[in-house]
Amino acid sequence: MADYSPSELMTVNAARLLRDRDVVMVGVGLPNLACNLARRTHAPNLVMIYEAGVIGAQPARLPLSIGDPTLVSGAIGVCTFYELFSFFLQRGYIDVGFMGGAQIDRLGNVNATVIGDYAKPKVRLPGSGGAVEIAAWADRCYFITPHEKRRFPPKVDFVTSAGYIGPRAQRVQAGVRGGGPAAVVTHLGIMEPDDSGELVLAALHPGCTVEAAQANTGWPLRSAASLRATEPPSALELRILREELDPQRIYLS
Repeated sequence: MADYSPSELMTVNAARLLRDRDVVMVGVGLPNLACNLARRTHAPNLVMIYEAGVIGAQPARLPLSIGDPTLVSGAIGVCTFYELFSFFLQRGYIDVGFMGGAQIDRLGNVNATVIGDYAKPKVRLPGSGGAVEIAAWADRCYFITPHEKRRFPPKVDFVTSAGYIGPRAQRVQAGVRGGGPAAVVTHLGIMEPDDSGELVLAALHPGCTVEAAQANTGWPLRSAASLRATEPPSALELRILREELDPQRIYLS
């Protein structure tokens, strides 16, 4: 039996996608953990930006929200929400948007608004926040979510944030400059878009199978021609997550 949880497995593999010196718009929850883990390991020069207007955050502890005061201490700068989105995101200075989502469909479109019909939803979700703009303008987007069939329908109930919309070319035709979804990290593996924009299984985590990933996806999930195998979390990565970033297991439970 693995000595790490599904949340830890997802967080570690999501962190590994980040490159040193990336400028990242950080979402709350597991994306937040992944970015802070990357900065403490292989990407010490990662520039973390939080929606509240904090640039170059270096939180001493895990921030509990995008407005947590710990984000300001040691930051490069602080500006307004409007200035951040207008002068940084829309001008193309953000390398990565790191987010979650209640539903992600085969073309990487994300729903964080409602489950069911918009006028009479079964569940009303928190909504977009800055995810609409981040998904539209960041050079590449990463998503992290458990691999469950209800989270991966063929088509989302509501498009909160644009993936490839339709075939990959449709995103470009819509005038959306950002590169779109680059990877979706789950507790079973990593999905990446093919040339058409459809998400395919690109990597499997230790002990996971193609069949399990297919069974938990709402469309006929194809595998990449070269299916990779991810490495399990290291002792260092787990120690940082458990002892430094989330000792109270707020997100890792």
